[in-house]
Amino acid sequence: MLKVSNIYKTFNPGTVNEKTALNGVSLELAEGDFVTVIGGNGAGKSTLLNALAGVWPVDVGSICIDGVDVTKTSEHKRAKYLGRVFQDPMMGTAATMGIDENLALAARRGKFRGLGPGITAKEKVEYRKMLAELDLGLETRLSAKVGLLSGGQRQAVTLLMASLKRPKLLLLDEHTAALDPKTAAKVLEATERIVEKDNLTTMMITHNMKDAIVHGNRLIMMNNGKIILDISGDDKKKLTVEDLLEKFAIASGSELDNDRMMLG
Repeated sequence: MLKVSNIYKTFNPGTVNEKTALNGVSLELAEGDFVTVIGGNGAGKSTLLNALAGVWPVDVGSICIDGVDVTKTSEHKRAKYLGRVFQDPMMGTAATMGIDENLALAARRGKFRGLGPGITAKEKVEYRKMLAELDLGLETRLSAKVGLLSGGQRQAVTLLMASLKRPKLLLLDEHTAALDPKTAAKVLEATERIVEKDNLTTMMITHNMKDAIVHGNRLIMMNNGKIILDISGDDKKKLTVEDLLEKFAIASGSELDNDRMMLG
Protein backbone atom coordinates (compact mmCIF):
# COMPACT_ATOMS: atom_id res chain seq x y z
CA MET A 1 0.00 0.00 0.00
CA LEU A 2 2.95 2.33 0.65
CA LYS A 3 6.42 2.23 -0.84
CA VAL A 4 8.95 4.87 0.17
CA SER A 5 12.26 4.61 -1.68
CA ASN A 6 15.42 6.35 -0.48
CA ILE A 7 13.91 9.76 0.30
CA TYR A 8 15.94 12.74 1.49
CA LYS A 9 14.81 16.11 2.79
CA THR A 10 17.13 18.94 3.82
CA PHE A 11 15.84 22.25 5.16
CA ASN A 12 17.75 25.53 4.57
CA PRO A 13 20.47 23.91 2.43
CA GLY A 14 23.71 25.81 2.12
CA THR A 15 23.05 27.96 5.21
CA VAL A 16 24.16 27.82 8.83
CA ASN A 17 20.68 26.47 9.63
CA GLU A 18 20.99 23.51 7.27
CA LYS A 19 19.22 20.46 8.69
CA THR A 20 18.91 17.03 7.09
CA ALA A 21 15.54 15.83 8.35
CA LEU A 22 15.24 12.68 6.22
CA ASN A 23 18.40 10.84 5.32
CA GLY A 24 17.76 8.02 2.85
CA VAL A 25 14.52 6.65 4.32
CA SER A 26 13.08 3.53 2.66
CA LEU A 27 9.93 1.85 3.90
CA GLU A 28 7.22 -0.51 2.68
CA LEU A 29 3.80 -1.01 4.29
CA ALA A 30 1.48 -3.85 3.33
CA GLU A 31 -2.26 -3.25 3.22
CA GLY A 32 -3.62 -3.23 6.79
CA ASP A 33 -0.27 -2.60 8.48
CA PHE A 34 -0.59 -0.47 11.63
CA VAL A 35 2.85 1.03 12.25
CA THR A 36 3.77 3.05 15.32
CA VAL A 37 6.66 5.51 14.82
CA ILE A 38 8.80 6.70 17.71
CA GLY A 39 11.97 8.72 18.13
CA GLY A 40 13.35 11.78 19.90
CA ASN A 41 12.81 15.40 18.91
CA GLY A 42 14.27 16.07 15.48
CA ALA A 43 14.40 12.37 14.60
CA GLY A 44 12.41 12.98 11.39
CA LYS A 45 9.04 11.49 12.38
CA SER A 46 6.80 14.44 11.53
CA THR A 47 8.88 15.30 8.48
CA LEU A 48 8.28 11.78 7.20
CA LEU A 49 4.50 12.12 7.64
CA ASN A 50 4.56 15.57 6.04
CA ALA A 51 6.54 14.17 3.11
CA LEU A 52 3.96 11.41 2.66
CA ALA A 53 1.15 13.97 2.79
CA GLY A 54 2.88 16.24 0.27
CA VAL A 55 3.41 19.14 2.68
CA TRP A 56 7.16 19.01 2.00
CA PRO A 57 8.42 17.90 -1.43
CA VAL A 58 11.31 15.46 -1.04
CA ASP A 59 14.70 16.35 -2.49
CA VAL A 60 15.50 12.82 -3.70
CA GLY A 61 13.64 9.51 -3.81
CA SER A 62 10.08 8.41 -4.51
CA ILE A 63 6.76 7.80 -2.73
CA CYS A 64 4.12 5.40 -4.09
CA ILE A 65 0.66 4.90 -2.54
CA ASP A 66 -1.29 1.86 -3.72
CA GLY A 67 0.92 1.59 -6.80
CA VAL A 68 0.58 5.26 -7.76
CA ASP A 69 3.72 7.43 -7.80
CA VAL A 70 2.72 10.57 -5.88
CA THR A 71 6.25 11.97 -5.40
CA LYS A 72 5.53 15.08 -7.45
CA THR A 73 1.79 15.23 -6.72
CA SER A 74 0.67 18.36 -4.85
CA GLU A 75 -0.67 18.17 -1.32
CA HIS A 76 -4.32 18.85 -2.21
CA LYS A 77 -4.35 16.26 -5.00
CA ARG A 78 -2.59 13.69 -2.80
CA ALA A 79 -5.24 14.23 -0.10
CA LYS A 80 -7.69 11.86 -1.86
CA TYR A 81 -5.47 8.95 -0.82
CA LEU A 82 -5.03 10.06 2.77
CA GLY A 83 -6.76 10.55 6.10
CA ARG A 84 -4.92 12.64 8.67
CA VAL A 85 -5.28 13.55 12.34
CA PHE A 86 -3.01 16.20 13.84
CA GLN A 87 -1.67 16.73 17.36
CA ASP A 88 -3.72 19.90 17.80
CA PRO A 89 -7.41 19.08 18.46
CA MET A 90 -8.34 22.44 16.89
CA MET A 91 -7.20 21.25 13.46
CA GLY A 92 -9.15 19.01 11.13
CA THR A 93 -12.69 20.18 11.98
CA ALA A 94 -14.91 23.20 11.35
CA ALA A 95 -15.47 24.67 14.82
CA THR A 96 -18.67 26.60 14.03
CA MET A 97 -20.40 23.62 12.46
CA GLY A 98 -22.19 20.75 14.21
CA ILE A 99 -20.75 17.27 14.69
CA ASP A 100 -23.20 15.91 12.11
CA GLU A 101 -22.27 18.64 9.63
CA ASN A 102 -18.55 17.91 10.02
CA LEU A 103 -19.13 14.18 9.47
CA ALA A 104 -21.33 14.94 6.45
CA LEU A 105 -18.54 17.05 4.94
CA ALA A 106 -16.12 14.16 5.37
CA ALA A 107 -18.63 11.71 3.85
CA ARG A 108 -19.01 13.92 0.76
CA ARG A 109 -15.31 14.39 0.22
CA GLY A 110 -14.55 14.25 -3.49
CA LYS A 111 -18.22 13.97 -4.46
CA PHE A 112 -20.43 16.35 -6.43
CA ARG A 113 -22.55 18.43 -4.07
CA GLY A 114 -26.00 19.32 -5.37
CA LEU A 115 -28.98 21.12 -3.83
CA GLY A 116 -30.47 18.14 -2.00
CA PRO A 117 -30.85 17.83 1.79
CA GLY A 118 -27.60 18.48 3.62
CA ILE A 119 -27.83 15.47 5.93
CA THR A 120 -30.31 12.64 5.47
CA ALA A 121 -32.14 10.87 8.29
CA LYS A 122 -30.30 7.66 7.43
CA GLU A 123 -26.96 9.41 7.78
CA LYS A 124 -27.90 10.75 11.21
CA VAL A 125 -28.68 7.21 12.39
CA GLU A 126 -25.29 6.04 11.08
CA TYR A 127 -23.47 8.95 12.72
CA ARG A 128 -25.11 8.29 16.10
CA LYS A 129 -24.01 4.67 15.92
CA MET A 130 -20.44 5.63 15.06
CA LEU A 131 -20.30 8.21 17.86
CA ALA A 132 -21.75 5.78 20.42
CA GLU A 133 -18.85 3.41 19.78
CA LEU A 134 -16.44 6.14 20.92
CA ASP A 135 -17.95 6.03 24.44
CA LEU A 136 -17.54 9.80 24.86
CA GLY A 137 -21.23 10.74 25.10
CA LEU A 138 -21.32 12.35 21.67
CA GLU A 139 -24.18 10.33 20.20
CA THR A 140 -26.70 12.56 22.03
CA ARG A 141 -25.00 15.78 20.88
CA LEU A 142 -25.18 15.35 17.13
CA SER A 143 -25.97 19.00 16.40
CA ALA A 144 -23.53 20.43 18.98
CA LYS A 145 -20.94 22.84 17.58
CA VAL A 146 -17.57 21.10 17.40
CA GLY A 147 -15.85 24.18 18.86
CA LEU A 148 -17.69 23.57 22.15
CA LEU A 149 -16.36 20.03 22.57
CA SER A 150 -13.46 19.03 24.80
CA GLY A 151 -10.10 18.33 23.17
CA GLY A 152 -10.58 14.57 23.40
CA GLN A 153 -14.10 14.67 21.97
CA ARG A 154 -12.96 16.88 19.13
CA GLN A 155 -10.00 14.64 18.38
CA ALA A 156 -12.32 11.61 18.30
CA VAL A 157 -14.59 13.38 15.78
CA THR A 158 -11.53 14.23 13.67
CA LEU A 159 -10.51 10.57 13.75
CA LEU A 160 -13.94 9.54 12.48
CA MET A 161 -13.78 12.16 9.73
CA ALA A 162 -10.30 11.07 8.65
CA SER A 163 -11.28 7.40 8.41
CA LEU A 164 -14.85 7.75 7.10
CA LYS A 165 -13.92 7.34 3.43
CA ARG A 166 -11.50 4.47 4.13
CA PRO A 167 -8.31 6.22 2.99
CA LYS A 168 -5.46 4.30 1.41
CA LEU A 169 -3.23 5.59 4.21
CA LEU A 170 -4.20 6.98 7.63
CA LEU A 171 -1.62 9.33 9.19
CA LEU A 172 -1.82 10.03 12.93
CA ASP A 173 0.63 12.69 14.09
CA GLU A 174 0.73 12.35 17.90
CA HIS A 175 -3.06 12.62 17.88
CA THR A 176 -3.37 11.91 21.63
CA ALA A 177 -0.43 14.01 22.86
CA ALA A 178 -2.58 17.00 23.90
CA LEU A 179 -5.12 14.86 25.80
CA ASP A 180 -5.31 13.77 29.43
CA PRO A 181 -4.30 10.10 29.97
CA LYS A 182 -7.87 8.77 30.41
CA THR A 183 -9.19 10.48 27.28
CA ALA A 184 -6.05 9.57 25.33
CA ALA A 185 -6.63 5.91 26.19
CA LYS A 186 -10.21 6.10 24.89
CA VAL A 187 -9.12 7.75 21.64
CA LEU A 188 -6.42 5.08 21.19
CA GLU A 189 -8.97 2.32 21.78
CA ALA A 190 -11.22 3.93 19.17
CA THR A 191 -8.26 4.18 16.80
CA GLU A 192 -7.51 0.48 17.21
CA ARG A 193 -11.15 -0.47 16.54
CA ILE A 194 -11.46 1.72 13.45
CA VAL A 195 -8.15 0.56 11.95
CA GLU A 196 -8.98 -3.11 12.55
CA LYS A 197 -12.59 -2.84 11.34
CA ASP A 198 -11.70 -1.22 8.00
CA ASN A 199 -8.23 -2.83 7.66
CA LEU A 200 -6.68 0.63 7.26
CA THR A 201 -3.00 1.01 6.51
CA THR A 202 -1.89 3.34 9.30
CA MET A 203 1.16 5.21 10.57
CA MET A 204 0.94 6.63 14.08
CA ILE A 205 3.60 8.87 15.59
CA THR A 206 3.79 8.74 19.36
CA HIS A 207 6.21 9.78 22.08
CA ASN A 208 4.76 7.21 24.46
CA MET A 209 6.89 4.07 24.26
CA LYS A 210 4.23 1.93 25.98
CA ASP A 211 1.61 3.01 23.44
CA ALA A 212 4.05 2.29 20.61
CA ILE A 213 4.53 -1.25 21.91
CA VAL A 214 0.86 -2.01 22.72
CA HIS A 215 -0.73 -0.68 19.53
CA GLY A 216 -0.21 -1.81 15.98
CA ASN A 217 1.55 -4.78 14.43
CA ARG A 218 4.83 -3.04 13.70
CA LEU A 219 7.11 -0.51 15.39
CA ILE A 220 9.62 1.81 13.76
CA MET A 221 12.16 3.97 15.60
CA MET A 222 13.81 6.93 13.90
CA ASN A 223 16.97 8.83 14.77
CA ASN A 224 18.76 11.60 12.84
CA GLY A 225 16.48 11.21 9.84
CA LYS A 226 16.95 7.45 9.53
CA ILE A 227 15.00 4.35 10.50
CA ILE A 228 17.20 2.57 13.02
CA LEU A 229 14.75 -0.06 14.26
CA ASP A 230 11.92 -1.93 12.52
CA ILE A 231 10.22 -4.57 14.68
CA SER A 232 7.07 -6.53 13.93
CA GLY A 233 5.13 -9.70 14.72
CA ASP A 234 6.02 -11.77 17.78
CA ASP A 235 9.21 -9.74 18.36
CA LYS A 236 7.10 -6.61 18.85
CA LYS A 237 4.62 -8.36 21.15
CA LYS A 238 7.45 -9.43 23.48
CA LEU A 239 8.96 -5.94 23.71
CA THR A 240 9.24 -3.97 26.94
CA VAL A 241 10.22 -0.32 27.35
CA GLU A 242 13.57 -1.50 28.75
CA ASP A 243 14.13 -3.64 25.65
CA LEU A 244 13.37 -0.67 23.43
CA LEU A 245 15.80 1.59 25.27
CA GLU A 246 18.51 -1.05 24.97
CA LYS A 247 17.85 -1.58 21.27
CA PHE A 248 17.96 2.19 20.69
CA ALA A 249 21.35 2.43 22.41
CA ILE A 250 22.75 -0.43 20.31
CA ALA A 251 21.33 0.84 16.99
CA SER A 252 22.21 4.51 17.50
CA GLY A 253 25.39 4.16 19.53
CA SER A 254 24.07 6.50 22.23
CA GLU A 255 21.64 6.57 25.14
CA LEU A 256 18.15 7.94 24.62
CA ASP A 257 17.96 11.25 26.50
CA ASN A 258 14.40 12.26 25.61
CA ASP A 259 12.50 12.63 28.90
CA ARG A 260 9.14 12.86 27.16
CA MET A 261 9.59 9.45 25.59
CA MET A 262 10.94 7.76 28.72
CA LEU A 263 8.34 9.24 31.07
CA GLY A 264 5.36 9.19 28.69
